[in-house]
Amino acid sequence: MTEPTALATAAAIRAGETTALAETEAALARIAERDGALNAVVVRDGDRARAAAAELDRRIAAGFDAPLLGVPMTIKESFDVAGLPTTFGFAEHRGFIAREDAVAVKRLKAAGAILLGKTNVPPALSDLQSNNPVYGRTNNAIDPTRVAGGSSGGSAVAVASGMVPLEFGSDIGGSIRVPAAFNGIWGHKPTWGVLPADGHYFPGTDSARTALSVIGPLARDPADLEVALGVVADHPLAPAHQHVSGTWRVLLLTGHPLARVQGAIVTALEELGERMAAAGAHVDRTSPLLPDLAHQHAGYWQMLNIAMSRRMPLPDGATPPALEDWLHLHDEQARNQRAWRRLFEQYDVVIAPTIGMTAFAHDDTPLATRRLDVDGEDTQFFHQFAFPGIATFPMLPATSVRIGTDRDGLPIGVQVIADLFADRTAIAAARTAHELSWSDR
Repeated sequence: MTEPTALATAAAIRAGETTALAETEAALARIAERDGALNAVVVRDGDRARAAAAELDRRIAAGFDAPLLGVPMTIKESFDVAGLPTTFGFAEHRGFIAREDAVAVKRLKAAGAILLGKTNVPPALSDLQSNNPVYGRTNNAIDPTRVAGGSSGGSAVAVASGMVPLEFGSDIGGSIRVPAAFNGIWGHKPTWGVLPADGHYFPGTDSARTALSVIGPLARDPADLEVALGVVADHPLAPAHQHVSGTWRVLLLTGHPLARVQGAIVTALEELGERMAAAGAHVDRTSPLLPDLAHQHAGYWQMLNIAMSRRMPLPDGATPPALEDWLHLHDEQARNQRAWRRLFEQYDVVIAPTIGMTAFAHDDTPLATRRLDVDGEDTQFFHQFAFPGIATFPMLPATSVRIGTDRDGLPIGVQVIADLFADRTAIAAARTAHELSWSDR
């Protein structure tokens, strides 16, 4: 994609080579030109964006500066933006208009970003594709016959197609990492609790923070991820950590006991491991410190389903989970998190599949009955959530990064997982993985 990154755009505006208004107009023109076949930017706010950019240019002339100076961006539909709808993809919430910006939106604007509109999601943010009765279907930026991913599918497509350089999504079951992988861009799921989720609520509510769920950036460059994280985070992020010898200590996972992985993804991961080892990294493929992933997934799947069913009607005859069961889940999560922390005393990062397949064909079969063909083997689709859950249940940061391409020309993305609060380490290691993967291509 020839369009500049977010930081390059800000630098050009800062240097007087362009203006916030000119960059806003250019991004709006790209949306008008490219989005028809993609349907990613489903709520547009061009007039207010132009006004905000013009006002920013006046402030720049008076000496104002900021990290995302004049950067045009869009944001996931589930974030409240004053004056715009927040539906979470539900037709019954079509008329809900937010009265106040989400905290993340306020901080992005304060950092100089110009918000152009909002991007598509699945209903309730609960699928790995983005199609709903309010806005319709979003198509993959590489192959429109394939899914965009979800739930931040519109976010990933807006960035991958070059319409904007920066986006913000949310992630509880891979909703940043999977769309980033499917569209060949960068996405970061932060450590739980580091970024404020205020204003990322179910329409018309003012709820407590959802267990497991985080918000985070998507971009075409890892430096943009870092800056976006920094301007939104509640506290300064720790610097990236490397082993004292200057090499990475890596645990490479190519599978999961509960879910199949496409052969092309396994091959790409194995090749990455070989390249990292050749560059001086210590790469292991097994470790006795690794938690029991099947046991971990059982806890994750139970907690995820409780979190995602909040405010949803219970099936006939069903009863809500008992408080004792919910507290037991949190105890299980704490034990799992401690196990991962012990592992990260020996490793800087764990590199694993983001999901077990590249972007699949559009499929509106309900998740509970959806099937998935993985290299000719028929499998349960929902088993694939085991991969995002590797980082989600213990609340760890994970960066989704492209390391290859499958035989259909679709991006292969993997996730680089680091210890709690080591978000910059995950991004730095992902940058190394990306550079090594593409060094001779």
